[in-house]
This record gives sequence, structure tokens and C-alpha cells, in this order.
Amino acid sequence: MSSKAELHFDGGSVTLPMVEGSEGERAIVIENLRAETGLITLDPGYANTGSCESRITFIDGEQGILRYRGYPIEHLAERCTFLEVSYLLMFGELPTQQQLDRFSGSIINHTMIHEDFRLFYRALPKDAHPMAACSAMVAALATFYPDSLDPRNPREVEISIHRLIAKLPTIAAYAYKHSIGQPFMYPDNQLSYVGNFLRLMFSTPCESFEVDPVVEKAIDLLLILHADHEQNCSTSTVRIVGSSHANLFAAISAGINALWGPRHGGANQEVIEMLQAISEAGLSVREFVERAKSSDDTSRLMGFGHRVYKNFDPRAKIIKKACYDVLQRLGVQNKLLEIAVELEELALKDDYFVERKLYPNVDFYSGVIYTAIGTPDNMFTPMFAIGRLPGWIAQWLEMHEQRQKIGRPRQVYQGEKTREITPIAGR
Repeated sequence: MSSKAELHFDGGSVTLPMVEGSEGERAIVIENLRAETGLITLDPGYANTGSCESRITFIDGEQGILRYRGYPIEHLAERCTFLEVSYLLMFGELPTQQQLDRFSGSIINHTMIHEDFRLFYRALPKDAHPMAACSAMVAALATFYPDSLDPRNPREVEISIHRLIAKLPTIAAYAYKHSIGQPFMYPDNQLSYVGNFLRLMFSTPCESFEVDPVVEKAIDLLLILHADHEQNCSTSTVRIVGSSHANLFAAISAGINALWGPRHGGANQEVIEMLQAISEAGLSVREFVERAKSSDDTSRLMGFGHRVYKNFDPRAKIIKKACYDVLQRLGVQNKLLEIAVELEELALKDDYFVERKLYPNVDFYSGVIYTAIGTPDNMFTPMFAIGRLPGWIAQWLEMHEQRQKIGRPRQVYQGEKTREITPIAGR
């Protein structure tokens, strides 16, 4: 049954069509509103504006639901690998064994980057943020592979997809190695996707490196949990840049820059910075929590609560066990991790946080895991980007399939009206 909405305004009214999603979401279609009435809508931050119809990810923040292509995140995290989930997001179905073997084999065999990229890294200061390096290097892929830039050529798009997923972990790891002055390690095609990344990050030519299976599993799980999250800031950026028919490398580079912002992908780094602040100030966890509860104090509890999830973050429930598995396996004795464990226990029992539904989110646990395995703070967001990459690609593919118009938001102008220029001598 088709539904319509009536909009009444000074001087008239208009009937607008409505659409309903497969999970019951309803939306008023305002595509022709300006043409029919001369009016536009004003929605700062697009909090109530649907930019597209999508088949990729469903979120119900009230119920704590996250599904990729209809599959609950809990099931995917338990039964699939990151590369399986990547295939699902981009191509709509979980792969058969033959499809997965072909896809994984292609990814593993394209993890090396061109030797001339080393010159790019040498040009960067040692303290360059890895996200800046990742964005620059991904954009530079378009200069090395001009044979696969046409967003309307399926074969060229496929090649670019494989190159991006294969090479981003190498690009991110090399940014880290450059910052600490260690030599770049070549990928090992005998290792898994995550195992290879861990080797690129933490091994040196001086000694052999063994990938810990518990750590490998936890990082693979984190990548799955970060793989897509509907129309967030970075995903919307990838879509709007892609709508200009920019190549895939350019769109993903823009998404990396959007994710870099502390209000988006930098949240797990803020968790560790909060733990460091508690430690450096010599505060007990109880003292910090009381400060965070006070309206007269600027202390903030990072890694708790979520803009979308109003009851609990389903990703946090999944990663919590992996977090404790990693801590137990590594036997890490670290003051920050001790504070994190105590902080979680206290906040979950405190009426103030319980009443406000301020539960630990995925950023809290991911930050703890990254710290436990020795990842520096500034590499948290690049690892987030590696996980989010297949979601960005899936959204970019869908945007092209839908023949989306070039993104061009409107505005309500509040500036000066027409003015005359006063000669400079009289100003």
C-alpha cells in the first residue's frame, strides 16, 4: 500500500510520496519538493535525512541490532573471517569455498606495493600521522595504476578493489615502520590477511616472528565489527566523492581523511588518552568517575555510550570476550589496562551510568586490545580504516549501481544582501 504525506505551508500545500524499508523504516521523499514548492528542508548534520536507499547494512539503535546483508553481526563474528565478510558486503552474498579461495588468493598475492612507494615515505617527516600517510598513499595508487580508474568499467573496478584491500594493510604498516625508523618488511604470502598485517607491523629482519593465534583472531574479529556501519561520516564522504565519478582510490582516500577526525574514527585513541590522563594525574578510578559525573568538571568518560545505540552496542558484547582472551594470553602487566578493567567494572555498576545507558562501546575494548598487543596510539585509526574499507567499497559500488546523482546539498543563505562596493579610499 502506497502512503503519502501532506505538507502545509504559507501559501499552499503539497503531497509527498513515502517509502518503507524492508525493516519498517518510513521516509518522506522530498526529491521534488523544491521544484514543486520552491522550498528546501534544513537538517544540519543530516541527522534526519536519508541520502539513499541501501541493501547493505541495517542498524536498530534502540534494540542494539547490527546486520550486514541481513546476517546478524553476532553470527558473522562467530562463523566467518574478515575476508568472507568483505566479500559479503561488496557482492551481496557469502562466498562459496571456490569463490573465497579465488578472492583470498588474489588478495594475498597482491599485498606488495610498488618499490617506488618507499620514496614517498622517505619524503614524509618521521612524526607524520599514519592516517595522513595512508590517505596520501591510497590517492597515489591512482598514479601507479592508471589502467583501472574507470568507475563504469566492471573489470577495472574489480582490479582496483583487489588492489585496495590487499595493499592498505601494507601501506598502514609501512607508515608505522617509517615513523620509528625500522625497515619495511615484505609481505609473506603464506600468512593470513591479518597474520600478514601483524608481521608487517611488528617483525624485523633480526629475528623470526610468530603470529599469535589469539591475537590474530581478535584483530580479525575487530575488522569484522568495523567493516560497515551504514551512512556514517566517512561512508557518506566516500559516496559523495564517488558521485562525481572520481575513481575508487580518490573516494577511499577521502573516506580515510573523514575517519581521521576525533569525532569519528579517533574515539578508540581517545580512550587510551583518557586512561593515560587518569594514570598521570594519580587519580583512583573512583575519583575519575566522580569527576566525570560532575557538571562542574570537564573530565569525560570516553568509550562509553554511542550516538546510534541507545541500549547497548552489539559489537562491544562480542569483542569483550576477545579482549579478555588477549589480556590473559599475553599476560600483559600494564597500568593503563589495569585502569581500563577497573573502570569498566565500576561504571557498569554505578547507578549514574546505568540509568543513562552509558555502557562500554566497541571503541573502549578495541583501544584496550590495540594497547595490549603493543600498537601505538596513532595506529588505532589506520587499523579502523583497514576494517572499514570493504564497507566503503560496498557503498561506492551500490552508489554507482543506483546511478546516484552527484551530491549537491542546498543551503539557507543568511549573509548580506546585495551591496555596493565603496572605493578603497573611502573604506
